[in-house]
Amino acid sequence: QVQLVESGGGLVQPGGSLRLSCVVSGFSLEDDAVAWFRQSPGKEREGVVCISSGDAITYFVKSAKGRFTVSRDNAKNTVFLQMNSLKPEDTAVYYCATGRSFCVDNDHTYKDWGQGTQVTVSS
Repeated sequence: QVQLVESGGGLVQPGGSLRLSCVVSGFSLEDDAVAWFRQSPGKEREGVVCISSGDAITYFVKSAKGRFTVSRDNAKNTVFLQMNSLKPEDTAVYYCATGRSFCVDNDHTYKDWGQGTQVTVSS
């Protein structure tokens, strides 16, 4: 059974940093892309960034470039989202998703999802 578990969310002040983790069990991440999506209250879920099986990084939202970095540790079956210079508009539930081999900004095409972790940026 495939399971994705996100962690690392929390409350942070504007300008602060958080590192989210997505631990995958039930299959090997080696051949899969892993994407991060987020959803704020009243808004549609949006893609943030994705890392391919070959470690190519694709940013789905312009505001993440230069502030967010995604990396993977295949030995630990874990993907990380390092978020720096956080802004109040980054407040959302962040989800990791996988189940496809390359990155696409379309949440309907990802087969497996975590439960999400809340990120709140506020002073």
